[in-house]
Amino acid sequence: MDRVLTLEFVRVTEAAAVKAGRLMGKGNKMGADQLAVDGMHSILSSVPIDGTVVIGEGEMDEAPMLYIGEKVGAGGTPVDIAVDPLEGTNLTAKGQDGSIAVIAIAGKGNLLHAPDMYMEKLCVGPRAKGRIDLNKPVQENLRRIAEGLERSIDDLTVVILDRERHQEIINDCRDAGARIKLITDGDVSPAVDVGIEGSGVHVLMGIGGAPEGVLAAAALKCLGGDMQARLIPYTEEERKRCYEMGIMDLNKVMTIDDLVKGDDCIFSATAITNTPMMRGVQYFGGGARTNSVVMRYKSGTIRFIDTFHRFDKSAKWSIHL
Repeated sequence: MDRVLTLEFVRVTEAAAVKAGRLMGKGNKMGADQLAVDGMHSILSSVPIDGTVVIGEGEMDEAPMLYIGEKVGAGGTPVDIAVDPLEGTNLTAKGQDGSIAVIAIAGKGNLLHAPDMYMEKLCVGPRAKGRIDLNKPVQENLRRIAEGLERSIDDLTVVILDRERHQEIINDCRDAGARIKLITDGDVSPAVDVGIEGSGVHVLMGIGGAPEGVLAAAALKCLGGDMQARLIPYTEEERKRCYEMGIMDLNKVMTIDDLVKGDDCIFSATAITNTPMMRGVQYFGGGARTNSVVMRYKSGTIRFIDTFHRFDKSAKWSIHL
């Protein structure tokens, strides 16, 4: 992929965030999601790629835009695209921290075409790479992660979705001495945070959406972090989807390279509401300000981008930093 595409994809997530952010705190999660889809789709159509959406808003009969299998782009490099125009719809609707607009891109056939089912995840940053094992007990993983970070377990902060299904994991983390940050929605943003020094979180574990898992894997691969995952099919239809993907062993632990293959991928995210590393969209007369992060695996670059958008170029306003 051409390196200039990185900024093109930032434009994509910025457009989704600026549109969706208008409904922040207004209780309309469906409306915010649609605005994000509209914004993302409008910019994607102009990007010089031959893209196929492999993770999107749903099947063709469920979503008018950014549906799985949709072709996007203005022509160029063949790529797979995973999108979540509004990750954390409830967070945006309630005006809570943690909602982002996200896109991940890799070469054709290099993103796991994850079906919309649950996935068990274990995510860490670069210094704990190679130390995780989804088949080992929580306490053992925390011990090995702490060793990699050269700290004690009680210095670790573990991010877990606040769900009843996670009570055993929560108890195990507490028994081991780790601190816990429970989140209500949206596990892509904290998965990114665990890969960045200074974010204040070190591990993400638990069960969440499989499509979000692939997005998280793309970010962590770019960051030099690590991830293991396992699909959790609850219905016969979900088990059939796994078999169709070639996953015959439903207990198979997938590595980060199973989720995102190849030697190149790009990840971009723009904050809609505040995250530990980025401020949410700020609006003012005639424009808006966004904070984004864009990463590329091949080059190892991680860029934080602070952008001012002028909606009306004739408008006059001053920039206060």
